[in-house]
Amino acid sequence: MMMRYYYLSRYPDVFTKMTGLRVSEFDELIDDVQPGFQESEEARLDRPDRQRELGGGRKAQLERRDQILLTVIWLRLYLVQDLLAYFFGISQSAVSNYVAHVLPVLEQAGRDTMRMPDPGRKRRRDLDQLLADLPEVLVVIDSFEQQVQRPRDPDAQQDFYSGKKKTHTLKSQITVDEQTGEIVDVSESVPGPTADITLLDQSGLNATLPDEVGRMGDSGYQGIAQRHERGYSPRKKPRGKDRPPEDVAYNHAFSRVRIIVENTIGRMRRYQAITQPDRQHRQQHTARVVAVAGLANRQIRSRQLATAV
Repeated sequence: MMMRYYYLSRYPDVFTKMTGLRVSEFDELIDDVQPGFQESEEARLDRPDRQRELGGGRKAQLERRDQILLTVIWLRLYLVQDLLAYFFGISQSAVSNYVAHVLPVLEQAGRDTMRMPDPGRKRRRDLDQLLADLPEVLVVIDSFEQQVQRPRDPDAQQDFYSGKKKTHTLKSQITVDEQTGEIVDVSESVPGPTADITLLDQSGLNATLPDEVGRMGDSGYQGIAQRHERGYSPRKKPRGKDRPPEDVAYNHAFSRVRIIVENTIGRMRRYQAITQPDRQHRQQHTARVVAVAGLANRQIRSRQLATAV
């Protein structure tokens, strides 16, 4: 049987395993991306170097909903394109074209789901007394790395070799709302050896966040307090001395707040296109991460609404 939304949506459990989204969440995605998809298609067909009149050329083998379904499955499972072509009953070149056309649409949809926390909105907080000085509105920052193919150029090999992962990687920085776990910002992808605090500087996040919003990161973000008065990281061990018990207790409490970003990154990394070794020669990596972030935000908000009912 050729894979199509019409058939796959009849099996909700399978649909969720294939896409990471419930059928209702995918339907909302389709409604949200239709205007952007239409605009993208019109720009593609009306480009100055196009040789055919509008309406000319090959007709799409899949309707738009199935093109989006194919791309989401590609992000989720990261199947080789020959397999996707077999499952959808189309050519491999068609799969390549659909992914290339739909991914930017999903990337923009992902950015549209990202909202900076509102400092004016009061929140209920239940923090350890040790963290009483933290601002009421916080974001939590962390990064992850994905293995990439080794570059051919010797200099590029050195640039992308991560001593932490013992392989060549790209790094992405994720920022989440401390209360909800929703992703509010994704950085541009950078070579894996880039230090977290350097990536924070390069991303411009401190300038983007409202001043009233606190920002916290793990030990890789030591120095964040010097960059912003509401920056927080774990307490460092004094050089040549034992760590004071009060610092141990503080860091434990800090970790219990910071864990939400780990949970969100774990949700994102169920999408194998940003987890398995990269096969795209580092191309469109940021677009993939942002597209997946948007899908993860849809999951988080849908689950929150279901819990609130």
